[in-house]
Amino acid sequence: MPCRVCDLKSSFLALAVFSTGDSNGILERMSNLFLRAKCRTAVAVALLLHSWTCAVAESIHYTPVSREVVESRLGRYAGNNKQREATLKQMFAEAGCDDQHISEQPVKGSKLPNVICVLPGSSDKVIIVGAHFDHVSEGDGVVDNWSGASLLPSLYEAMKNEPRKHSYIFIGFTDEEVGEVGSHFYAGQMTKEQVAATEAMVNMDTLGLAPTEFWASHSDPRLAQALMYLAKQMNMSATAMNVEQVGSTDSVQFSARKIPSITVHSLTQESWNARILHTSKDKLSAMRLGEYYETYRLMAAYLALLDQFAGAAEPAKH
Repeated sequence: MPCRVCDLKSSFLALAVFSTGDSNGILERMSNLFLRAKCRTAVAVALLLHSWTCAVAESIHYTPVSREVVESRLGRYAGNNKQREATLKQMFAEAGCDDQHISEQPVKGSKLPNVICVLPGSSDKVIIVGAHFDHVSEGDGVVDNWSGASLLPSLYEAMKNEPRKHSYIFIGFTDEEVGEVGSHFYAGQMTKEQVAATEAMVNMDTLGLAPTEFWASHSDPRLAQALMYLAKQMNMSATAMNVEQVGSTDSVQFSARKIPSITVHSLTQESWNARILHTSKDKLSAMRLGEYYETYRLMAAYLALLDQFAGAAEPAKH
């Protein structure tokens, strides 16, 4: 996550976990949280999602890997960005992504490629799941952002054993720290047909400092509502936390192309004050491993849920 040194007191929104106990409460808070200009649309979609997810949330199928596997992959953060790119590709292969479905996409303006693993579905519809693998020179870059990149193979593994309607494209982005180069290139080279077929983009950046959070102002209301509802059903949390003053992230490139996107993170006022990102403190010991594995479990279930609801009542893309 590109980082600007500043005080977050004015930029962090202390947004509580949304209770799904009563639909009127949900809709009132949803309309306040997301852009007022789109209030009526957000409320209508929230009504649809609330009734729809009630019917499907209990029927989603996925196979999460063990905590031991997740932590083992997290522990393979060592090396420079070139070594991390190679490690990520190797971990995809170990997770079962074969040569036919794994590739390295050369990226204009970067010495390193994007790493891509495709899990084919039965339709032409697509869900993109991304996280950048590069890091700055200070620290080990475990939190920012091997925490996100190393989950990609484990999420692929959780999805691969069940038939899927959507094709999942898992992408390790290069050079996010110097201007989101990899995600900018990938989104920019997508054809109009590819954009139209992409029904969601899920971005993971800076996990494991706290329970699961999402960047509300950078997230599609439908995707956010689905995440909050699912977290509630799993007795977990999914908290809205805006972090505009921290910098930007890879989902921005996809939102710019009108692809519904969500960024999941774990940055809080406490962790920001601790000055972990882009410092020597960004190392494995900064991770809260129990909460990190819970985020993985939630994200695996979330991706399975998106296979059923992504694209429902979605506005036309232009």
